[in-house]
Order: sequence, then C-alpha cells, then structure tokens
Amino acid sequence: MDYQDTLDFARSLDEKDPLGHYRDQFYFPRHNGKKVIYFCGNSLGLQPKTVRAAVEQELKDWEDFGVEGHFHGKNPWFYYQHFFTEQTAELVGAKTDEVVVMNTLTTNLHLMMVSFYRPTETRYKIMIEEAAFPSDHYAVETQIRFHGFDPAEALIELIPRGGEDYLRTEDILEAIADHGDQLALVMLGGVNYYTGQFFDLPAITESGHRAGAQVGFDLAHACGNLPLKLHDWDIDFAVWCSYKYLNSGPGGPSGVFIHRKHGKNPEIPRFAGWWGYDEATRFQMKKGFVPREGAMGWMLSNDQVLGMAAHKAALAIFHEAGMEALRSKSILLTGYLEYMIGRVNQFLGKEQFRVITPKDSEQRGCQLSIIAAENGKAFYDDLTQAGVVADWREPDVIRVAPVPLYNTFEEVFEFARILKEHQAGN
Repeated sequence: MDYQDTLDFARSLDEKDPLGHYRDQFYFPRHNGKKVIYFCGNSLGLQPKTVRAAVEQELKDWEDFGVEGHFHGKNPWFYYQHFFTEQTAELVGAKTDEVVVMNTLTTNLHLMMVSFYRPTETRYKIMIEEAAFPSDHYAVETQIRFHGFDPAEALIELIPRGGEDYLRTEDILEAIADHGDQLALVMLGGVNYYTGQFFDLPAITESGHRAGAQVGFDLAHACGNLPLKLHDWDIDFAVWCSYKYLNSGPGGPSGVFIHRKHGKNPEIPRFAGWWGYDEATRFQMKKGFVPREGAMGWMLSNDQVLGMAAHKAALAIFHEAGMEALRSKSILLTGYLEYMIGRVNQFLGKEQFRVITPKDSEQRGCQLSIIAAENGKAFYDDLTQAGVVADWREPDVIRVAPVPLYNTFEEVFEFARILKEHQAGN
C-alpha cells in the first residue's frame, strides 16, 4: 500500500476497516481523561466487555448450586474444557483432540518436556534462541540439569550474525543440521519476545525431524497474533499463554498443542493427574492411570473455571472476527507504523528510532521493537506521560504493538506525532 503521512489518510483507513467495530468491545485505560494509545497487547491484552458477565455467570452458579454447579450450572464445570475446544483448535490450526487449555505457560512447558525431552547419553542437547524469554531459558536449563547434564554443554543458543538484530532462517537450519546427531529437542519461541521476529515454524520443524529431534514452540507471542497451522506443520508440541493477544486477563490459562501422532500413544511418558484420566470411567476412582486420548490426556487438575470464563469470552471474539481477517489488518496496521516511524526519522534528519524487527511482514506479527538513538528509557517514560502504553525491555528496546482487534490507524498517526514533537523539543 502507498501510505501517506496525513491524519485524513489514517482516518480513511479506519473508515474502511471491516474490523473497526471490535474496538468498542474493549475497555481502555484513561490518561488525563482520554483513552490511552494502548500498544501493549503483546504484554497484556485489554479486557473484553463480555468478560464481566461471563465470570459473574460462574459466580452466580457457584452461589446457587455449590458443588452441583459441576453438573447443573449454565455451563457445567465438569465439561468446561469442552466449551471452547473447537475455538482453540481453530485458533492454532489443530484438530480438536490436539489441544487443551490448562495450568499456566511455564508449568505446561515443563510438562511437555517431561514427555518430549528424553535425552540419552549421545542425544541430549536442546536448541533455543540466545535471546529467548528468560522463563524459557530457566525451564530448559533446569530440565537439562534434572537429567544430569551440564547446560554449558547441552544447551545450544542461537545468536544472530555480527551486526544483525535477528536470526536468519538458514542459520537456524544449518545449526540444527550441525548438531543433528546430538540434538534431542528444538524449542524456540514462535515469535521472539524481544525482536518480534516470527520464525519459519514449518521449515524449522521439518529440519528438526530430519535430524532426529523433537520440535516444540513457545507461542506466547504468536497465538492470537498470527495464523498458525500446527497440525499441518507436524509440530510435536506447543504451549502458549492467553493474557497477551488473546485478552483473557492477567495470569490467564495456558494452551497446549500435542500432535495427534503423540496424543494417540498412551505409552508416552508424562506426569499424570486425575483430570487426564479417561473421562468415561474417572469417577470409578480406580488406581492405575488410563490417559484420555489426545492432548487432554496431559491434564492434571479440573478446570480453573473463573479464569477460563474470561478466556471463553475472549475466544468467542476471535472466532467471530477470524484470524485471517485480523492478520490482513495487522499487516496494514504494522506496516503503517513502520512507515510513520520512517517519516519521523526523515523529519528529524537522522535515524533517531531504529526498528530491529524484520521488515518482511511474513517474519513478524503486530509488534515492532524500537531502539532510540539515545536516552531510550527516559524517552519511554515520556511516552507514558503522553498517554502511550507500550513497554520497555532491557537493555534498550521499546516494544510497540498495534493490535488489529482494537487499535486504529489514527492512533498510529498520533503516536508518530508524539515521537516527532518530543524529539523536536529536545
């Protein structure tokens, strides 16, 4: 698209936006009496207006039925997981038996590594981005130590080439091939939290399998951000949270994908709990674990209904809007943000703001990661005072994520105006 640096142009895009009405379905924080420019959905999504009624329904059933709410409430808690299985599968490109919502993200990552990181004396290494989210690092490091290996030897960290900000796909594939005989698990973020780079998941998966390794992804920054085809890409497992792009509330429940080829194998090692037991015979209370078929066979405990009520309400919005439509707007919206940052630099006569996220829209989602030429943290604080909610990540990145469900082109234009006026005044 031929973007223009005018308010009229931005408003014309908003007027033609088929998803524009979804903005009214969310609550916005306010600053000095006005809605903030909320570009932080990559960290915590806004609250859908439908959430309150969804949670209050479960509170009312708890009030009215007590324990009988498990079977007699409007949404019987015993079956709660089933109420959004189809929408979850649709969201990540999976079969319905390949997904489950349970626990929280890092807990699920550990549970998946119990099953899919099975090191031997010769095949014991895990591959991860050097700049992966710290919790992923902690998880893989401790799993390696748990199995008696040294992370200094068993952890392969992928680092961009000198002078470059993000990883090249060919370098990832080459590293997998180089370590193939010793590689037990490839475990990357689907979208890197720091740079915003979206990795080539199918190519990485195919390469990992060719090397004889299992392949899994942390999709915390990818789920609800980009269309996914986890089943078709033959990924072994994936985990994600629901409080970022999925707008399901702070600490919202995590999702898990386990490919059908594994879900149908009851012999795969796992940590077991009551809710992963065969549903038809669970209340016979017998010893000896008999797993449910599919991803639900990895469940430990009953559903966290109050948190899942918010998640259920948020998933309904995604189902209605559709990921393909959201992605189409996201490409335009993020592209406009990139264009306007470039226009600010032109106005200033220097590269005051450097974007370290790939320029290729196929290699990114909503997020652009920006480095200011100087005084980055002070500038971030000034943005906050101007009514912009973004986020700061050490050592020097401001992450900005215009979300297609509730952000507008006019907000992108206004954000650029704030950048320009702030820098011109300093």
